[in-house]
Amino acid sequence: MVSLLKKENVSSQCRNCFIAYRMKKMEIKNARFVISNSDIAKCPTDNKPEFAFIGRSNVGKSSLINMLTRNGKLAMTSSMPGKTLLINHFIVNGDWYLVDLPGYGYAKRSKSQVERLEHIISSYILERQQMTLLFVLVDARLEPQKIDMEFISWLGENGVPFSIVFTKADKLKKTDLRNNVERYKKHLLEEWEELPPIFVTSSETAFGREELLSYISDVLDSVNSAE
Repeated sequence: MVSLLKKENVSSQCRNCFIAYRMKKMEIKNARFVISNSDIAKCPTDNKPEFAFIGRSNVGKSSLINMLTRNGKLAMTSSMPGKTLLINHFIVNGDWYLVDLPGYGYAKRSKSQVERLEHIISSYILERQQMTLLFVLVDARLEPQKIDMEFISWLGENGVPFSIVFTKADKLKKTDLRNNVERYKKHLLEEWEELPPIFVTSSETAFGREELLSYISDVLDSVNSAE
């Protein structure tokens, strides 16, 4: 097990929340939409593992999901950020769910809308027992953002298993990309004793697709062997 420990206020639940990563190829044969809702009580009840994706608005979440599944129309994409307002479940290979969560940090919302989305997000992350792992998406072009760091700290304080996925890698030169990722790691290590699994991706070129899916496959194997 790989642990991610916050230097202060470490949650004991978080000590065993990461699974060692080994390369194992996964092939997505089919993926389809199942349900959208704002109430976790209405989420699927078949107890299949769920891998959820979340990030700031306009981080490229829908594009990443479409790239992973090789289905350009699976998750709704829009030129207007913040369009995902519900918990969206997609069944993959009939074995596990890919979950598209609402984005956070979109400024053009009323206070009541922000509070509603925060409730949807927190209730799913903290109460949904089927959630196996949360992927936090981060724009590789940007400096570490306060809202992302606060969200990651909140995950650690609540013992939530997560990984970080850098998006839009194709928008940077290789040297700039490497420097940005290293800068982010350094920033994380100011608060954390160990880093979570980190992936670098591009929805345009499918860079990082095999590595990310292999990680999901490994986690699924560990979950199945523990049953």
